Amino acid sequence: MATIKASCPSCGDVELTAAQVRLVVCSVNEWSYYAFGCDQCGDEIRKPAGKDVQSLLKTGGVAVERWVVPAEALEEKSGPAISYDDVLDFALRLQSIDAPVAALSAMRPGAPA
Repeated sequence: MATIKASCPSCGDVELTAAQVRLVVCSVNEWSYYAFGCDQCGDEIRKPAGKDVQSLLKTGGVAVERWVVPAEALEEKSGPAISYDDVLDFALRLQSIDAPVAALSAMRPGAPA
């Protein structure tokens, strides 16, 4: 079993097994990372994982988790941000639209009471 050496900001160098390291490879390469829990201080450490780091960790037996970012999340947004009041207005409009539909379907012959 391979020993993986990493560094904790509080404790310094730590030795890990492949099972103790989490490698997340993202469709946006800059968002890929690896993480591990430090046995000495208990902190979870998360660090960027470029192509070289990914390759080394895979070679060391670390399982890869794939993360695909939806295209919609990467689209450029324009216009003002949606506010809490906008969401409430939308919910009230939906409620007023659904009320007549529910009343009509209840009046339909054979509809459950």
